[in-house]
Amino acid sequence: MNELRVLAAGSLRVVWPRLIAAFNQQNECFVDTAFGPAGLLRQRIEQDEPCDLFASANVAHPQALLAAGKAIGVANFTHNQLCLSIRADLAITERDWLELLSDPTLRVATSTPLSDPSGDYTWELFERIEQHHEGTGNLLKQRALQLVGGPDSPAVPAGELAASWAINSHQAEIFIGYQSYAPLIARESGIVTLDIPAPYQVRADYALAVCHSKAQPLAEFLVSPQAQEILQKAGFSH
Repeated sequence: MNELRVLAAGSLRVVWPRLIAAFNQQNECFVDTAFGPAGLLRQRIEQDEPCDLFASANVAHPQALLAAGKAIGVANFTHNQLCLSIRADLAITERDWLELLSDPTLRVATSTPLSDPSGDYTWELFERIEQHHEGTGNLLKQRALQLVGGPDSPAVPAGELAASWAINSHQAEIFIGYQSYAPLIARESGIVTLDIPAPYQVRADYALAVCHSKAQPLAEFLVSPQAQEILQKAGFSH
């Protein structure tokens, strides 16, 4: 049986077993996967950690591996976007997403830029807010609590979502994270999600890097209609 070593963005953790189960319907293969912030995973590959396929929450990290000769191919395979998770009692105040974000009495938690694409996308959101509301986006950069996704961040407890953990542990009232988590967060009492409208919304492009030719069948599967359907059912977009 073939064996593959995969390093994958943490936001793929929930959907990944379904993808691999579908892949193995046509391919007998043991896929050993480690999850983490994509920026930190890229560093591990650059430091020669064994990896056959890298699934990143952005395009820049796979492209960097390709440019460095650490990958033989790159392809986009899905998309995501951002949303706000907030304490449920805040949702009944009739304030919109931006009014809540702008409230200096509410703590806003994010992932960590550079180490985790979710943090990078969140800073891009702050830039877009700044373009439309001068001063607001820059203040958000200063106020944001980078609770997860960094090299020294505490680990989110097993089985918990970062947004739920941050809010339920009373570290923040608002968490900015991926829209794909919204259906899971909706099952929890005490937390609701709010959409971020255009023109503020940020599109998160996910890309894979093939680091060894034996991972090519998995790469081809991830861009297939079957995999795309699984990803869309899990809250990602095509």
